[in-house]
Formats: sequence, C-alpha cells, structure tokens
Amino acid sequence: MAIQKIGIIGLGLMGGSLSLALQKTSKKFYFVGLDHNEEHCTQALALGLVDEVVQTLDAIKHCDIIFLTIPVDGIIAITKEINELDDRCTIIDLGSTKAKISQSIPKEIRANFITAHPMTGTEKFGPLAAVTDLYQDKVVVLCDMEKSGAYQQEVAKNLFSDIGMTLVFMDAKEHDRHAAFISHMPHALSYSLANSVMKQEAAESIIALAGGGFKDMSRIAKSSPNMWEDIFRQNKTNLLEAISVFQAELKKCKKMVEDEKWDTLNDWMEEANKLHDILD
Repeated sequence: MAIQKIGIIGLGLMGGSLSLALQKTSKKFYFVGLDHNEEHCTQALALGLVDEVVQTLDAIKHCDIIFLTIPVDGIIAITKEINELDDRCTIIDLGSTKAKISQSIPKEIRANFITAHPMTGTEKFGPLAAVTDLYQDKVVVLCDMEKSGAYQQEVAKNLFSDIGMTLVFMDAKEHDRHAAFISHMPHALSYSLANSVMKQEAAESIIALAGGGFKDMSRIAKSSPNMWEDIFRQNKTNLLEAISVFQAELKKCKKMVEDEKWDTLNDWMEEANKLHDILD
C-alpha cells in the first residue's frame, strides 16, 4: 500500500488530535501541516503531529486527503482559494456550522469536498492540547453527502470509522438548527454565566466557593473567542432562536420562584431530569 499524504490546515486541538488518531490506525500516512501561527507549526513538528510544514495552499493541495480544522470563516475563505484539484483528492472540513460552508464551495471542486462536524472537542486549543482519543466513540455528522463524489464519500466514511467514530448523515441546514440548541447555545450560556459571576463576585470568593457544578457549567467559556465568534455569526438565526427558547424556560423558572409555586417548580425540574435518561 502506497504512502498517503494527509494535509492538515490548522494545527490546533482538532487537527493535532486527528493526526494522533490516524497515526494509531496506519503507518502509511505522511502528514503535511499548514498554519499561519509559526509557534503552532514549531510545536506540531516537535510533537510529531506532522512530518512537514508548508507555507502555501499550492504546497498542500497535492495531498491525497486534506482536513480543514480552522475557524469556519477561514474554511469558507479556503474554498474560494483552492482550485485545480486532482479528481481523487478528498477535502474534509470539520467546521461547527455546515450550511454556509456547503453552499460556498465552488461547483468545480464540490465533488472533492466532504462537509463534516465531529461532535467532540475541549475548551483547550493549540497543538499542545492534542490528545489521541479525542474522536474515539464520538459522533461525526456528515452533511449533504449527495453533493460529494462517490470516491470521496468512501474515503471519509472509512477514515472516520477507523478512528472510532459513529457516522450520522444529515442535511446541512438541519444540522445547523440542531447544533444551535445542543452546542452553540450552551456555549453562549457558558460565556454569559462567566461574565455574570465575574461582575458580581470578587476573585477570592469565586475561588473559595466555586464547586464542581459551577466549573462544569462555565468550563466551555474558556473556548477560543475567535472561533466561536465565527460560529455565532454563521449560525446567527438558529442561535437566536435557541437563546429565545432558553430565555422562555428561564423566565418560567423565575416566575415559579417569585410566586412560590414549589410543586410546579419541582415538576418542571423532574421534566428536565428526563434529558439524562436519553443521554445515558
């Protein structure tokens, strides 16, 4: 079996972890990295996440498979710049929004593209955050697959299956609405929680009193603001709907507490408990 060149554009948590996961599945990969951050390039080489770093799209577009593990606005920019691809080149973007990305890909290279969203991640970022098992036993949503070439579809399905992911297929617009409720709105809430506490509490009080529950709820407020600004912008309509639905539920809670409707409040919380019957 010939060596396959894997290009990774974006040498952070997602790209670095992907390299580590793929290295476990085969010794027949050669990893080529591209990142505008020179420190990330140096770290990725030192950590063995890539075998080589290049500086331009022209230098990486000849890879057999190219992963785009950068913020979603950057992914769209690259779809406009990359061209003259080999018919068997497979480009897989891992952006957290899908509809605008899918729509932005020029028709000349649309068959080369797979639009995917691995439902995984941490609040950490950069090559030093990369971990081998980030993708293991997680879901990857593959969107608008009918627009991708048959060869590219098989490449993507095999790669994600090989690193231990469960494949889910979905329309890109449908994905973005679901992601707004399950991923994007919770990030907005975590940022809001962090800011509301910091504006009310002194640092020493936060350190003394913040327990596991608060840390769990506020943890994702450590996520990259630049990345999440792009996501919020691209999925604005669905995010606003999700925030409005949440606000309505919070308003219910406030009203029940104000009116001392404790039995009703208890029933409302019991209903919320059912979420973990589904998750578990």
